[in-house]
Amino acid sequence: MAHEIRGIHHVSALTADAGRNMAFYTCSLGMRLVKRTVNQDDPSCYHLFYADRKGSPGTDLTFFEIPLLAREQPGTGSISGLGLRVADEASLTFWFERLQALGIAVMEPRRLGSWQVLPFTDFEGQRLMLVADGGVTGGVPWQGGGVPAEHGILGLGPVWLTVRHLGHSARVLRDVLGFRQVGAYPSEVAGQPDIVVFAVGEGGAGAEIHVAERGDLPPERLGRGGVHHVALRVADDEAQRLWLERLEASHLRTSGIVDRYYFRSIYFRDPSGILFELATDGPGFAVDEPEDRLGERIALPPFLEPRRAEIEAHLHPIEMPAS
Repeated sequence: MAHEIRGIHHVSALTADAGRNMAFYTCSLGMRLVKRTVNQDDPSCYHLFYADRKGSPGTDLTFFEIPLLAREQPGTGSISGLGLRVADEASLTFWFERLQALGIAVMEPRRLGSWQVLPFTDFEGQRLMLVADGGVTGGVPWQGGGVPAEHGILGLGPVWLTVRHLGHSARVLRDVLGFRQVGAYPSEVAGQPDIVVFAVGEGGAGAEIHVAERGDLPPERLGRGGVHHVALRVADDEAQRLWLERLEASHLRTSGIVDRYYFRSIYFRDPSGILFELATDGPGFAVDEPEDRLGERIALPPFLEPRRAEIEAHLHPIEMPAS
């Protein structure tokens, strides 16, 4: 397909505590805070971006802060798990020992489909997995977070979806977005159908979506510890325009193209209720901060800059914790 999707661009999740969130992802996980900004649709709330050293597309895990938000209740129509890529199985051993020593809820390494993974949760119950991908998908680990470079987090891995009817999401993934079904593996829940694996572009852990059909579950109630949306990579503005035409021709209701300053986006939901975004690779996070100073100050897109004093007055201070 011309202008093919390149893989996962970023994943945006929810937190009720930006300060603890920053401490967990920068100190415990050693990721880099590459952008400290606000929710552009509600600038009273923080939007934090963690990524590799350069803030490369395909490495961003972002969080919207909503104070006092209730905890997520798992169910269908949800993005139910997030992968973070590391180099190899030796890194999984390092991380198992590190997370245990930090008192973080972590399980033994296990195999899921093609990947060896290490499941764990953050302080709000966010479901995460470190995935040993052999360094295939790229990413430059941040060395300022206290984690040895050879074990640093490289970027995003697979995303797991939980849906009531597999066919509804599968049709959008295959027929609209150009994913291909590349495998399946048994569910860890007895009596449930296999989890089906879809890949796009050149494949690899950073270009996979794993879909679990769970007709036995109620709909998700999104809250802290849950995931708001998953964004997929498109090359540039020309590709974005073509994707908008394709989505509308497929009778999917879209947001149109939204300028997020650091990238351009199109949002839409599939029939299962999953919120997808198509995001351009550029301009990138260095458009308003030099690479060596990313995340050090509150960055605002130009349309919000005239309101800086008002916005900063309503944000509670958060500071980068000591490594």
